[in-house]
Amino acid sequence: MTTLDHIDLELLAALSADHRATVVALAERLGLSRNTVQARMARLDRSGVFLSFERAISSAALGFPIEAFLSVTVHQAALPRITEELGRIPEVIQAHGLSGQVDLLVRVACRDTQHLFDTDARILSIDGVERTETSLAMGEVIGYRVAPLLELARADS
Repeated sequence: MTTLDHIDLELLAALSADHRATVVALAERLGLSRNTVQARMARLDRSGVFLSFERAISSAALGFPIEAFLSVTVHQAALPRITEELGRIPEVIQAHGLSGQVDLLVRVACRDTQHLFDTDARILSIDGVERTETSLAMGEVIGYRVAPLLELARADS
């Protein structure tokens, strides 16, 4: 990743405030040329600053209203293959490797509780998965956000 300067941080803050802003609107808001904003956006994109835009699509709107977090314990040597196999399960919408007693935290989206049960069974059937523990998501209390981090970064720059 690239080091972000003051202009990058201002651009990201403007995008955070209005993620649908056009390049022209961003340029006007920041007092920059359209070409400068376009070039910086392209550089930020290439350097991995922007995450997947899929994050903004609701799984519930797609017909998968049940979300759960599965704590997965695996044989360490099989972790790369297990991760690859998890990636082939469409209900797996996110996974993180963890330190500690649990190896993976896997977020799944399902149609109903039977679908969740079946998805958990598929994950358990992967060779090298030792056990899972399922926690049903009751609701999101703090959504994914970076605006507070942007404010800290802007204050530090």
